[in-house]
Amino acid sequence: MAFMTVDPADKPRNETEHERLDRQLVELLQGFRVAVTGVQVLFAFLLTVPFSTHFDKVDGVGLPLFYVALFGAALASICFIAPVFHHRILFRLGQKPLLIRRANMFGIIGAFALMASMTAATTLIVESVSEAPAWTVVTAVVLVSLCVWMWFIQPYLSRVKANRGPKTPRRT
Repeated sequence: MAFMTVDPADKPRNETEHERLDRQLVELLQGFRVAVTGVQVLFAFLLTVPFSTHFDKVDGVGLPLFYVALFGAALASICFIAPVFHHRILFRLGQKPLLIRRANMFGIIGAFALMASMTAATTLIVESVSEAPAWTVVTAVVLVSLCVWMWFIQPYLSRVKANRGPKTPRRT
């Protein structure tokens, strides 16, 4: 599948500032709806773990991993849900630029919390079922690396590239 990129300068949107802010807020909230579903499933699972029959066997590195996973999921949930309440409380006060900035900040913080929670939960499971401690470390490193690359570095590099604008040909 080929992806087509369009330079925003080549195809400006025919929208007012108010319409642009509305669109940006809707896009942010749509993205959060996707993320919050995964966070809620992970958080619900983690809330039931202490009541499982073998949780008492979790010790050593397992307990800190569980706490990181649990509190990371809680923080991610808070961050992904917060913009909805900000929107409700600040509704019709002309604060949409502020709402968008805050929602963006909450989304980034929520993504870091989700990364920590997913990594810790998966590492805890690998630590519990594997006899080789190296697999625990490999799991954590691979998951953090994938999240950091796909969620932060790759979009950041695209942002840097987009901010540079079209390259002018060099004179020889």
